[in-house]
Amino acid sequence: MSTTELREPAAQPEGRPMRIAVIQRIVPETPESSTYWMTWRGNDGEGYAFEAGQFNMLYLFGVGEVAISISSNPMHPHHLGHTVRHVGRVTNAFRNLRPGDEIGVRGPFGKPWPLHEAEGGDLVIVAGGVGVCPVRPAVESAMRNRDRYRRLILLLGARTPDLLPYKDQLDEWVALMERLGVELHLTVDEAVGTWLYDIGVVTTLFPKARIEPARTTAFMCGPEVMLRFAGRGLRELGVPAERIYLSTERHMECGIGLCGHCQLGPYFVCTDGPVFRYDEIAPLLEVREL
Repeated sequence: MSTTELREPAAQPEGRPMRIAVIQRIVPETPESSTYWMTWRGNDGEGYAFEAGQFNMLYLFGVGEVAISISSNPMHPHHLGHTVRHVGRVTNAFRNLRPGDEIGVRGPFGKPWPLHEAEGGDLVIVAGGVGVCPVRPAVESAMRNRDRYRRLILLLGARTPDLLPYKDQLDEWVALMERLGVELHLTVDEAVGTWLYDIGVVTTLFPKARIEPARTTAFMCGPEVMLRFAGRGLRELGVPAERIYLSTERHMECGIGLCGHCQLGPYFVCTDGPVFRYDEIAPLLEVREL
């Protein structure tokens, strides 16, 4: 794609200019999603840094812009990964990208996962389907600083095994379980083929994880129905609401709270989130079609 096709979005917040990234590699993850690995063009990445849980606005020249969580390691900000689910006009256009193509990047935006809140205690990460993508940087950060956490518990689920992303990396995490003391539990709603793990929604993993509520900080990401039930389940176990965090998804067009498309009650997900404390928005999750 040629940069001559660029029509820059109206919102260009100070300190977050449009940068140009070059696609290096495209990795299919599920039948409906792929991870796009990219590096900066020339010096465009100078000064760029992000934290686990933040997102970028990705701009396809001549097509449009879309908010996508950063799913790569914050320690390597010049080697960015974004896992894109092909479900809309702009995200479907990602299917046409090839290595060497250029895209525009604005960001990073949003509040990150509060990893520091879990230090000294247990970190429980609950994710469903492509909800694994926004928590992946938090998992990698926690593994890299494993000594800061007492227990690191990963509870991951999907509808079917082929809809669970990062299968190769999950194999690596399984290999690290014994060496790093990581507790990884996998489940799917429906098993097909040779599935070796649990069957059921992700909340059915809670008893197996033997969560100790007084020591726990929990991160959740996934479909809203999963967030509702997982949040209730953690609360029923006794995990304090103020120690549960979740990442929400809304249609975002500007990234800076101007367009209003991502409004969730009194909040704008792009600036007040996407990571929220559970007690802040739990009532909003119960409102249908909000």
